[in-house]
Formats: sequence, C-alpha cells, structure tokens
Amino acid sequence: MAVRKEGDVLQSTDSPTVLKKEMTWKDAFWLASGVPALVLFSIGAIAATVGNLSWLVWTVSILIGLTQAFLFAEIAGMYPNKSGGASVYGAMAWVKYSKVLSAISIWSNWIAWTPVLALGTKLASGFVLTTFFPTAAITTWGFTLLDLGFIRPDLTVRFDFAFVLALAFLFIVYAIQNLGAVNAARIQRIIAVIALIPLLIVGIVPLFTQGINVENIIPSLPTGISWDEAGWTLLFGGLFLAAWSTYAFETSICYTSEFKDPKKDTVKAIMFSGLLCLAVFTIVPFSFQNALGLAGLLDPDIASGMGVGTAMAKMVGGGVVIGTIIVLLLILSTILSIMTSMGGSSRTLYQGSVDGWLPKFMSRVNNNGAPTGAMWTNLVFNIILLSLSDYTFILAISNVNYIILNFFNLSSGWIHRVDRPNWPRPFRVPTWLIGINGVLAFVNVAFLGLGAIVWGPGTLISGLVVSLFIIPVFLYRHYVTDKGQFPENAAGDELDATHYKKKAGILPYVAVVAAIGIIIVTSQIAVFNP
Repeated sequence: MAVRKEGDVLQSTDSPTVLKKEMTWKDAFWLASGVPALVLFSIGAIAATVGNLSWLVWTVSILIGLTQAFLFAEIAGMYPNKSGGASVYGAMAWVKYSKVLSAISIWSNWIAWTPVLALGTKLASGFVLTTFFPTAAITTWGFTLLDLGFIRPDLTVRFDFAFVLALAFLFIVYAIQNLGAVNAARIQRIIAVIALIPLLIVGIVPLFTQGINVENIIPSLPTGISWDEAGWTLLFGGLFLAAWSTYAFETSICYTSEFKDPKKDTVKAIMFSGLLCLAVFTIVPFSFQNALGLAGLLDPDIASGMGVGTAMAKMVGGGVVIGTIIVLLLILSTILSIMTSMGGSSRTLYQGSVDGWLPKFMSRVNNNGAPTGAMWTNLVFNIILLSLSDYTFILAISNVNYIILNFFNLSSGWIHRVDRPNWPRPFRVPTWLIGINGVLAFVNVAFLGLGAIVWGPGTLISGLVVSLFIIPVFLYRHYVTDKGQFPENAAGDELDATHYKKKAGILPYVAVVAAIGIIIVTSQIAVFNP
C-alpha cells in the first residue's frame, strides 16, 4: 500500500478519508472568490436598516475582518495537516479546557456557512423569476406544507416553483464540487472572472457617470431615529449582519491540508482574498448608496433582496438588454458564492469528523478528493432550509453562530500563544495584534447582543439554541462511538509532548463568562422599534 508523508504523519494514499495535496494558494483564492458576491445577500437589508450609514457599516466591517485575518493565518499555519477553516485550528486551543466548547466552535462554523447554499440558490432563482418571468402565473404558484408561526410570525414550510429552481442550482453546484478542489477551482476561476465583472461595473461606472451625490452618502440614521439606544441598536444591527459577509474570506484557509506548501500558501490565500473583499465591500455599497439615496435604500424590494439586481442594472444606465446581461452576471455571482460555501463548509464537516467531533460518515472522500459524505450532509440540510419562507431569519440565525465562532477563534489566538509559545509558526503576527484581536472577540459579542434584535425578537435565543444542537451529537460520537478517546493525532499534535503547557489557567473560562455577561447586558439595553 502506497503512503505519503504529511508533516510528521504517514498516511495511506488509498485511504478513503484523505484529501489530496494538489492545491496552491491561487486555487484557494478562486475557491474563496465567491465571498465578494455575499454583498448581494444583505446589501438591501442593511441599507434598509441603517440608511445612509450603510456604506460606513460595510467599510468598518471589512476592516475588522482584515484585522482578524492576520490571526487566522497564524493559527492555520500551526496545523498544516488539517483542513476545515479557522474553527478547527481555534478548537485545538480550547480542547484542553473544554471539549464541548471546541465542538460548539466547529459546529457554529458550519451553521454559519452552510445556509449560503439555500440563501444563494433562493436569491439566484428570485433573480431568474423577477427578470424573465415577472408576470407568469408559475411565479406565484405554491402551497404551504407547515405553519411555524410559533417560532416566528409568518414562518412557514412552503413548496413553490422558486424552490424547484433553487434545487436545480443546488445540484449543479454539488456536481461541480464533486470533481475535487482543484477541478472546482478551475471552474470557479472562469466563473469568477465573469461574475465579478458586474460587481465592479456597478461599483465604479456610476461614480463616473453620475458623480458623487454628497447628500446621499453623508452618514445619518433612517428618518425618525436619533443617537440614542434605538440608534445604536440599529448601527450594531448593521455591523452584526455585515460581519457574516465581510469576515467570510477566512474560508480561503479551509483547504490548508490540501495545499502543496501549506506554510506559504495559507498566508497568501487569506491575504489576497482579503484584498479582493476590501475592494468590493467598500466600493459596491458606497456606489449603491450614492446612486439610490435614502429613499431608494428603504424600498421594500431592496430590503428583500429581490430588487437589488434591477436596481444595479439601472445604476449603470443600460436599457433592457444591458439590464438583462447585468442580472445574468449577478446570477453567476450568487452561484459563485454557493460554490464557495459548499467547498468550505464541507471541509469543516470533514475535518470535524476526522478529528472526532462529528459522525464518522462525514469523513468519506471520493476518488477526486472531494468530501462526499460532508457534501451530502450539506445538500440535505439546505433542501430543508430552502423550504422555509423567511430567509432573512435564516441569515440572522446563521450569523449568531458566526459571531460565536469568531469569539472562540479570536480568543484562541492568545490561548495558543500562552500554551504553545514555541510551536513552529510559519506566519507570526505581532503580540499587540493578538491583543487587538482578543478585544475584537468581545466587540463582536457586543454586535451580537445589541444588534441581533434588529432581525427579529427571537433571533438571539434561536441562534444560541441552534449552537447547542452539537452537544448530543458530539457526546454520542466521543463517548459511544470512540469510547471517550479522540482519533489518533486528532485532538492534539505530537508537538504537544514537548511544546505544550497548560498555562492559561482560568482565563479561557473567564473570557467565556465575560462574553455571556456582555450578551446579557447588551441584549437588555437594545431598543428596536420596527
């Protein structure tokens, strides 16, 4: 049986649970190139919520995301034989203090990412229906299967033509990802070059053709809201939701164990992805707001997301033909983001399974090196999400878990430094930046506590409850399937024998208690009047 060496670990090339080491940072960059398109998912909702503060919210949020990226690059470099993203590397810091908290971190990462599949395919189907079949009877056909109003008002399980169309998009993305990371990256490179064009056109062209409308971009809250508790709640609500998109380029390090040279490729992948996102998340929202103004931002079709494509087409001053082309390219953009989500979230499930956090069947890999067990889990879960009527609520629940994930990941930076100061780090950030990111962990928690209510009174509690779903799953895997032992070399590393000392003491627990306290306090002072 042939074997290959990965770091200090010999693994069989015939193993059904080994990902192939065929990628470069450029492949990961293209696989993460769908992140900029996430601006389409919430640009309308954020604009309708914070008004003329919208472009400022996006700019602040992407700058926070870039600051965090440096830390994620460091902890990813510590584990070159693992994939799955920052949550996997962060969980290695927490596992010595709490297995359950580590499991929640990995689970919250998946919950944060996987709904992009449902949200993206739904958005793409909406663009198709509103653009090409605006008056067709089939667009209004559908029926309710189940009323879930006890969870959230007007929440239902529905079956309609938008669901069928979204399902078709979902299976197309699955088929592409099933080809393996390198082949998927090649396809995504082609789509990205084409699909990112409309975002750049919409971001740049109107600024030259229409100029700067100063009254449209002066930061101010929506009409009738002042800088009191309600005003700050709206601002934090915008920052809370924007984080789901602007921080997301960290998905580029989901492929660490698949890099040919993980020590170099990991840093390049996340940094170049971050620069792309910096450009898109600053220019596009600014141009969008500059062209539409407050009245346009508060339009219900913009808030729902269905009118974003039409609005962007009008921004470039094109006729029907140009407008149709723009919308087609926007559809490709959303498909690109779906592909990014399928690739990244599947690696999280895969590594979680290999490391003993999640069921074993998720570690199955096909001959192309694609984690098919995890991909099928993603597929089935998102078919269920597609049937739900309220997609903004799904996005908000997803982001509650994303903030939880970020708290654990950002805190893991200083825990790793304290407990593993001498571990090899191909990329090492300055200590002061570790401290800043430690503070940002609590800033993100404040976004959660103060801003989640903007997206519904049950958002915070529902998101926290969803984060706990992993506990029985992990306990069964760990104590029943694995008899209380982690798989070999999963929950630690051979370097622990010589370089690890548990020196953080009670500080990780203090950090968790402080985060819970911030959530309680900020959620109590939040004021939102829908």
